[in-house]
Amino acid sequence: MKAAILFKNLILLASLLAICVVVLGAYVRLSDAGLGCPDWPGCYGTLTVPESAQAIANAEKTFQAEVHVGKAWKEMLHRYLAGALGVFVLLICITGWMGRDHLRTSPWLSTFLLVLIMFQAMLGMWTVTLLLKPVVVSAHLLGGMSTLALLVWLTHRHWGYSISSLNLPKTRLFARFALVLLFAQIFLGGWTSSNYAALACTDFPTCHGELVPHLDFANAFHLVRDLGQAADGGNIKLAALETIQWVHRVGALIVFVYFSLLAFFMHQNMALRTVSKLIFAVLVVQVALGISNLLLHLPLPLAVGHNIFAALLLAFTIVVNSKLTKND
Repeated sequence: MKAAILFKNLILLASLLAICVVVLGAYVRLSDAGLGCPDWPGCYGTLTVPESAQAIANAEKTFQAEVHVGKAWKEMLHRYLAGALGVFVLLICITGWMGRDHLRTSPWLSTFLLVLIMFQAMLGMWTVTLLLKPVVVSAHLLGGMSTLALLVWLTHRHWGYSISSLNLPKTRLFARFALVLLFAQIFLGGWTSSNYAALACTDFPTCHGELVPHLDFANAFHLVRDLGQAADGGNIKLAALETIQWVHRVGALIVFVYFSLLAFFMHQNMALRTVSKLIFAVLVVQVALGISNLLLHLPLPLAVGHNIFAALLLAFTIVVNSKLTKND
């Protein structure tokens, strides 16, 4: 019983920490600090950041790279928090099995979470060692969001309540597909950011004066390539970057319409009314942030805010799905 109580507290704390890790990861990426440390898991061969003149000189000589102390600390702080989250998840897995007779979820779910975060750590390493390869950076974002989603699911199963007894199969199916759409849009957002295509079009709703610009899907979504590289190995062209951003815009429109309908249908049920309002409010702010980032040329606070509200929208969508799911 003690293990089950500890498990319940750990998942709540880990969910809050996961939000911090996702937000800090976005800040590191958007402030161009993703390669603040050229090695992994340390930074220039140590578990901290070289700061003295001698330490910096030695690091630059060894790694043949200029040391940017501020960027390095951003990256290391993100790694420290991610490492702490990994420890939390390990404890969740252990206590999940110890208290499995008193839990509302299978301990195999916490085991899967542990495997996921281990793979997420590998993606973090590859992000650095493969020099910000777009598919790895985008996968790292998806892994972080998936980790957050599982933790929110576990947290709500043990701290929240289910209304599945109301028998809302259509709403449940609607909510399930909302998750599919949202993860697809998160990937598109990560793909846009990791390819530095966020400002490929600087007007709205058109792209350089056209509702539909010249589209180059072959190069835009060629996944296995280095940053800035086209499918043929040359430099990626503006048309491909415009295509990436345009597809992200279309995805945002689809998500906005779909989630607005989801919020409307949920609002008809008293038990879902509060969360429906939260989802719609977050959705509106998220769209406003996306447009503002474009028109204001991606100011860092707004760009990070766009990631924060994506995480919140995912968390509330997970809560809805949990509410509509029968307890184990």
